[in-house]
Amino acid sequence: MEVPSPPREGRLQPTLVLATLSAAFGSAFQYGYNIAVVNTPHKVLKSFYNDTYFARHGTPMGEKRTLLLWSCTVAVFPLGGLLGSLLVGGLVDKCGRKGTLLINNIFAIVPAILMGVSKVAKAFELIILSRVLLGVCAGISYSALPMYLGELAPKNLRGTLGTMTEVFVIVGVFLAQIFSLQAILGNPTGWPVLLALTGVPALLQLLSLPFFPESPRYTLIQRGDEDAARQALRKLRGWADVEDEIAEMRVEDAAERAEGRLSVLNLFTFRPLRWQLISIIVLMAGQQLSGVNAINYYADTIYASAGVAAAHSQYVTVGAGVVNIVMTGVSAGTVEWLGRRLLLLVGYGICGSACLVLTLALLFQSAVSGLSYLGVICVFSYIAGHSIGPSPVPSVVRTEIFLQSSRPAAFMVDGAVHWLTNCIVGFMFPSVQEAIGAYSFIPFAGICLLTAVYIYVVIPETKGQTFVEINRVFAKRNGVEIPELEEEATDAEPHASPPAKETSF
Repeated sequence: MEVPSPPREGRLQPTLVLATLSAAFGSAFQYGYNIAVVNTPHKVLKSFYNDTYFARHGTPMGEKRTLLLWSCTVAVFPLGGLLGSLLVGGLVDKCGRKGTLLINNIFAIVPAILMGVSKVAKAFELIILSRVLLGVCAGISYSALPMYLGELAPKNLRGTLGTMTEVFVIVGVFLAQIFSLQAILGNPTGWPVLLALTGVPALLQLLSLPFFPESPRYTLIQRGDEDAARQALRKLRGWADVEDEIAEMRVEDAAERAEGRLSVLNLFTFRPLRWQLISIIVLMAGQQLSGVNAINYYADTIYASAGVAAAHSQYVTVGAGVVNIVMTGVSAGTVEWLGRRLLLLVGYGICGSACLVLTLALLFQSAVSGLSYLGVICVFSYIAGHSIGPSPVPSVVRTEIFLQSSRPAAFMVDGAVHWLTNCIVGFMFPSVQEAIGAYSFIPFAGICLLTAVYIYVVIPETKGQTFVEINRVFAKRNGVEIPELEEEATDAEPHASPPAKETSF
């Protein structure tokens, strides 16, 4: 009798690395790029809106109407994201994870063309419409990409690959900040090219991603094609014997048969997933309501109070982008060593502390010289803290705490929470800030504290565990029992397992 060899640790094989780069650059990059690309050249774009209106009607647009149209241009992006997050569940089930990412490129290439010709067509409406479509693209990719990467990765690299979603979002933000500098493309002649560049990553993904495998878990569990799943695993792992992972997928398949396919409505009433659902809602709401968008919104005012000239604040913003990239890279490199919980707790601790100190700095900067510079340090510290944990790690955890059957519905929920809270902060913070000034950062500190307490009490460490093992940990908190399925799943022929017995799971 052959003695089975111990399970091997997954490595960053070329196929796995290139599949990750193709998927992330063509998807998460779009999200980051289109968040930031309209911020620096906003005066140039508003001027185009006004000039177009004047050419049509012979009168200037007026300050109020310009502000309204610009607010629509910014606000429709997260609304499109919300729509995309609601579409993603059906798409990933019917078209697969990779198929969904490929289809999603339509929502990047079409608006890139529309924005590229908007100046020639003298139609600012094309920019607003394009921002809706780009929001849909971001909403789909923000859910489909971590699902795809989490299912491609071996369990010892799942954290590192999962953080790639946020890494490429940050890279997109950073490159948008660079390209939108007035000296490069953020000027009256270059802005159509600046906006149209979003189509380039989509074209590169369309040309490269078809050559890489579909998610092996989707292929085996949802399509029932074990041979194709085995071939995909061999390409991704770089060795022929992948039976350990196939057996683990059979365990998950058996667990899924016991659980059944879940819709969003079922998910909210299904006791065995109660704490998983609450956890992703807390993580995604905490990510946005902890104040990251408010800090970005208020950053220019803080820089101005520190004596940074308006013309130079764009370069300080680029410096903040560098901090963002570096710290997100640190998170990606340490998530499998330090674990998910520690990075989240440290990140929220830094963010909450930065909000409190920033409040004090803003309150007393007129009385104490030098405190305005402390405000700038707080902004950079907050960005560093958010980049360590609250930004990248939820993308990892939300993939890990659900099985294949419930993952699409769960991602629809967490995507909707992400975009709704994004909209809430965007719409409410300017009014709150105007009403209570520097004290507006106190609620963010409170949310950081509450989110950290929830993570400490409820969310277990998930590094190095299979999806089924993580599910068993949550089963205890949910007060249910999961049937022991390992033996029957391992010994069973592919998709020939007997019907699952009725259990509390």
